[in-house]
This record gives sequence, structure tokens and C-alpha cells, in this order.
Amino acid sequence: MKKAAIFFGTGYEEIEALTVVDLLRRAGIEAVCVSINNEKSVTGSHKITVAMDAGIDEIDFDSFDILVCPGGMPGTKNLEACKKLTDQLRAFYDAGKLIGAICAAPSIFGHMGLLEGKKACIFPGMEAELKGSEVVYDKVVKADNVITSRGMGTAIAFGLEIIANLLDAETADKLGKGIVYL
Repeated sequence: MKKAAIFFGTGYEEIEALTVVDLLRRAGIEAVCVSINNEKSVTGSHKITVAMDAGIDEIDFDSFDILVCPGGMPGTKNLEACKKLTDQLRAFYDAGKLIGAICAAPSIFGHMGLLEGKKACIFPGMEAELKGSEVVYDKVVKADNVITSRGMGTAIAFGLEIIANLLDAETADKLGKGIVYL
């Protein structure tokens, strides 16, 4: 079974994080909600508190096929300040394993230099944070092993792109039709 880690920092964007978790689980992918502060629950930017499956210190990063960073503020800044997470994002990137970010969170990849020469997208107005990338305005973009997306309104497209890459396009399309998205 494919496995995804979705990282939660205080102030995450609820729709972006939970849409991905929901879609991946519907597709049969093990989606693990991971607290970067090892807390049992994390509160988002709109004061919605969600129970976590694990803390960052409890997980075996090698068991995951993708690391996912939801956006939101200050959630994105909290994710970027988590050295254990950024170290693992770099390790996944260097190993050719998938990493994904949506809304403001692609800025983390830009600041880390992971977008050099790649197409990427981000929340409107934050394009300058995509250091070295070719900025595009699609709902979701995959460039090599990096998936980026623009915001809450593109969360379904982002989740389906992750599914297409972890499983296959047919599974993603079937799920998209099943939820009346496609």
C-alpha cells in the first residue's frame, strides 16, 4: 500500500490539508496526519482542531512515498521552521521521491532551492517566493518529483494529482468522477 505523510503545523489551511487526506484515503492510500510539534491535535488557521495520527518524532520517513505540505498562515511558516521536516523534504527530493505543497507552502521549496529550472505554482501574489522556477498559473503542476498547487480552490486537483502519481491516472479520474469533480 502506498503511504503519504501530510504535515500539520499550527495555522494550517484546513481545506487544503483535509481534502488531500480524504481523497488519498478514498483511493486506498494510507494518509498519515503528522504533527510537526508532536501534539495529539493541531488547530488550523480557521480554528478547526484535528486529531493527529502521529507526531513527527514517531514516524519512519523511509516508509512514505510522498511528503505533503498544506498551506495557510502561519502554518506554512511553522512547517518551514521545522528542521526535521525540511531535512526530510530535501532527502526525498534528492532521492527522487515525491514531495508536494499547496497554496503558500510551495514557498518552502523555493526557499530551499528545490524549484530551480522547474515549473511551479503558488498562491497568487507569492510568485516571487518560487526562487529559480518558471512560474505557471495552472491549478496543479508536476515537475519531476515536485507537485505544487495554488490554494484552497485547487485542493481537489492537487489531491487527484498525488493519486495519479502514487497509483495511476485512471484511479484519480474515477475518484474525480465519483465525487462529482470531473
